[in-house]
Amino acid sequence: MNRTTLTGHEQGVEPAGSEKQETGPARRRIGDPRRAAALLAALLTAVAFCAGDIIAGSYPFGSRTRSVNDLGNQYVPFHAHLWDLLHGRADGGLFINWQSGYGSSFLPDIGTYLSSPFALLVGVFPRDEIDLAVYTITVLKTATAGAAMAWLLISLRRGRWWAAGVLGASYALCGWSLALASFNPMWLDGLIALPLLCLVGEWVKAGRRPLLAVLVVALAWIANFYTAYMATLAAALVLLLRLVLAELPWRRALGIVGRAAGTVLLGIGLAAPLVIVVYSGTKHAYPGRDNQFAPVGAEDLLARLLPTTYSYASPALYVGITALVLALALPFHRAVPVRVRAGWTGLVLAVALSLQWAPSSLAWHAFAVPNGSSYRQAFVLCALLVIAAWHALAYGLPDWRALGAAAVLLALIAGVASRSILTQQHNHHTWPVVLLAVAGALGGLALLGLGSNGRPALAGLAVVLLIGSQIGEAAATTAVADRVRLNNMDDYAPWGDRQQRQADVVAENDAWPTYRTEPGRDQTVANDPMMVGGQGSQYYSSLTADVLSRTMTALGDGWTSRGRSLQSLDNPVTDAVFAVGARVHNPPDPHQKWLPQGGGPSTVTREDVPPLVTVRPAAADTTPAAFGPSPYRNQELLLGTRVYTLPATTLSGQQQGGAARGLLVRGRQTVTARCQAGSSVFLWAPHYMGTAQLATGGDQKLFRSDDLGTKIAAMQPLGTVPASGQVRIALTPNWPTRIPAQGAVGCLDNARLRAAVQQLKSTGATKVTVSDATLHARLPAGSKGTAVVAAPRIAGWRCSAGGAEVAAGEFYGLIAVPLHGSATSLTCTFHPPGLRLGGAVGGASLLTLILLGTVPAVRRRVTARSGARTTAAH
Repeated sequence: MNRTTLTGHEQGVEPAGSEKQETGPARRRIGDPRRAAALLAALLTAVAFCAGDIIAGSYPFGSRTRSVNDLGNQYVPFHAHLWDLLHGRADGGLFINWQSGYGSSFLPDIGTYLSSPFALLVGVFPRDEIDLAVYTITVLKTATAGAAMAWLLISLRRGRWWAAGVLGASYALCGWSLALASFNPMWLDGLIALPLLCLVGEWVKAGRRPLLAVLVVALAWIANFYTAYMATLAAALVLLLRLVLAELPWRRALGIVGRAAGTVLLGIGLAAPLVIVVYSGTKHAYPGRDNQFAPVGAEDLLARLLPTTYSYASPALYVGITALVLALALPFHRAVPVRVRAGWTGLVLAVALSLQWAPSSLAWHAFAVPNGSSYRQAFVLCALLVIAAWHALAYGLPDWRALGAAAVLLALIAGVASRSILTQQHNHHTWPVVLLAVAGALGGLALLGLGSNGRPALAGLAVVLLIGSQIGEAAATTAVADRVRLNNMDDYAPWGDRQQRQADVVAENDAWPTYRTEPGRDQTVANDPMMVGGQGSQYYSSLTADVLSRTMTALGDGWTSRGRSLQSLDNPVTDAVFAVGARVHNPPDPHQKWLPQGGGPSTVTREDVPPLVTVRPAAADTTPAAFGPSPYRNQELLLGTRVYTLPATTLSGQQQGGAARGLLVRGRQTVTARCQAGSSVFLWAPHYMGTAQLATGGDQKLFRSDDLGTKIAAMQPLGTVPASGQVRIALTPNWPTRIPAQGAVGCLDNARLRAAVQQLKSTGATKVTVSDATLHARLPAGSKGTAVVAAPRIAGWRCSAGGAEVAAGEFYGLIAVPLHGSATSLTCTFHPPGLRLGGAVGGASLLTLILLGTVPAVRRRVTARSGARTTAAH
């Protein structure tokens, strides 16, 4: 990487002394203006963010939980598991998470949720303050993003350091940050990455810090590759515009573009060991929903520029009224060169249009339609608005004509936005906040203009007014987002007595890997095993393996999030198959008011189960396609023994809706069947929404499903068949819903199940040990047939029997290894798919970086020595 020195004009940075506010004694008082601006931005961001939560009464400042949606279900539990890893308390390691999904690949989850350096801070908090740890990390990330943007602004062009601090906070507190990223904390790394990557572009442009530039790119992609991809595209657009505005010779410009591309490729190469693993994990994940992009209306788009508006389905473009007014004033600011005005205004408009066009939206999202909000790239436009605002201010305060034009445009925006449902829903606070923010912004800018004419008191008052306005409207926007999210999304309580009781009961009964301990069907969050311990089937991730989801669904399990959030399956047959020897039963979560409320302690049932590795008599390598439509028969396939009776059923007042669609249940109805007395009754109704209970008594069980395909209900036990053999199940649906026409009821012969378990124990492994990603089992001498490991056959498993490597096959979704009578041991090791390729790419990138760093140094040393010898000779 050759060093190239550009003039201040070519860099778009004013030479020293061009801004009176940054020179002389004032410059010496504040030191480096970039540092002062960064500190101010971080402080303002943290104060406004926390103030909004205080106003909303949100955790940790009030009684309202902030663990909504995936924050409570996914991100907090993943950070809890990271805490356990850091303190040596987790079952598994970096490669395998033995606690979730009966054994899931963990490195892709790390790369998706936990690879930010900030995540390591959870280790310094107590385990029972995991919610506070995640909140603190969120605040620190947001503040860091503001500091990075403030640093970038002064690097782009010299200006008032406090103004850069205020605008840096505007970026960090943008609508995207407050509405989306605040409860998707891994996305905040992209908010930090964007200004840092723009700084990398400045370094490349000036021929400075080549090694540091590569490392910054690598860190951005490691921290969160998804938003780093968007930030990289944005930084590329900024660099290209900067080159156009600098009017460089095209050869020099092409050289800079080439060095920038090389820097980015090397940085991504260093991150490849993690990025490629995550990419490979997505290829093996259960498919999410197939969304179709639909642009929002102009009124909703413009409404999101205003404070206190909220919507999950539209782009959150709020950056504060001061920043918005300055960005709107830029095209009319005559002190700014025409090329600069046209360039930044054009880029803002182009990116705004790209948000609304399906092909460009797809490009922003790495050519994969988001499984959720379609505007995850909105922070890019927020950044460009702030940069445009900075250019309007750094060239000198806009005059009254430019501010007047900006005010007119703002009024037009407000007029169109007033037709949006987003402003109509919250008009009791949206318009008062908007009016106060406009008064603060325009009043502060007007006072600043007056104060620049030798009136420091007015200038100081202007700064106070602008900062106060920024904090006030950002805090109000945060508070509204907190409240609306809590009202519109599922929410979960922070760590408390319930979770502590669960954790204590699990710990008392945990004997992994002798058997698994299930933390319970009545879960607190979808990732309960990571929160409270144990080893269950519950697992919620964007990377939930396809084979796991399909296998558990075939066995009668339920799920939410379209198959990516698996639940606990309370069934003695599957417990035997997966070596669940202890199962916790919890009272309903009191935080979920829609659940039937009931107190009582958590209890545990213990069962005699086979070991984690069993030996089946016949060689088998069966694929999941061999599963049939009945989950009862599918369970028997895995168990190896027929244990269920599937009786004919009738539904009172039966209304047949077609065999494929099942029986329609309207109002309270009864399912009747006949089974052997003393057997256990189970109901499988995946698309039923309501309660079910044996007419003879027993617990009432809740079944949850919907017609949108986002959730299905799990098979549930209802009780014991009475002496009469007559089974009557009372159904109370929440609305007209369906149960299967055939095979909904299954009656389990417990004696047969016990006999099957004893048979599997007698031929199974005599000892099983597990360490991180390796499982070792000692087998009885002469074992023949198929060794089946009670773990899903996710991609990456390699096995050896008796020291000889053999193919790790699949037995109805589980790991299977053929045995031929000579092996007395089995070893299976997990290697994350993509790690070998990623390691090779990362190693090659590291070697290239070392060569680029050392070869020029060696050449300079050789040249120096040669020059010294020549001088000595003369």
